[in-house]
Amino acid sequence: MRSIILLGLALALTAACGETLLPKASFPNEVDTVSIYALSGTPVAAPSAYSMELRQAVRIDQSGGAFDFAFDIDSAGRAVLLPTGALKLGRQSGILLTTTPFDSIRVAPGGNYQRDSAVVVDSNSVAIVHSRSLRCPTIGLSAVLYGKLHVLAIDTTSAPGGRRIDLRILTDVNCGYRGLQEGLPNR
Repeated sequence: MRSIILLGLALALTAACGETLLPKASFPNEVDTVSIYALSGTPVAAPSAYSMELRQAVRIDQSGGAFDFAFDIDSAGRAVLLPTGALKLGRQSGILLTTTPFDSIRVAPGGNYQRDSAVVVDSNSVAIVHSRSLRCPTIGLSAVLYGKLHVLAIDTTSAPGGRRIDLRILTDVNCGYRGLQEGLPNR
């Protein structure tokens, strides 16, 4: 808890002073395209979650809880993204639907993320996401990572390869940074 308070103080001072207290960003932001398969009705070998830290789709059974959101199809046949709180894994990660186009999102907001329940998405939905709390060696504190995603396609059929969501996603893996543009972030 103390490290979260210290990071919050550092970020508040950054905003107030206009100077960054974070180390220089060293990882460029890149846009990836990933497919994630539904938690229910697909083979267990199919990745059904996304790890922002690893920038990749992961299997829940092999991730050791190291993922930030999962995908499923609810009983009404709707595609849903599930932050960790919706899976009863603690209120850590969050999802925020937005009407802002994917390419126009420059910085992740600090609040209003859905953390405890499923977020219904459709093709062309855009969301901003934040990770579970991670230990960040570059700043010596715990922090979250931010990203943005665009739903490219949803296949709810039970045909082979179905029950899948295809996403375009950009994750800023520079601890403490909220910049969501390609290249090295500056905040």
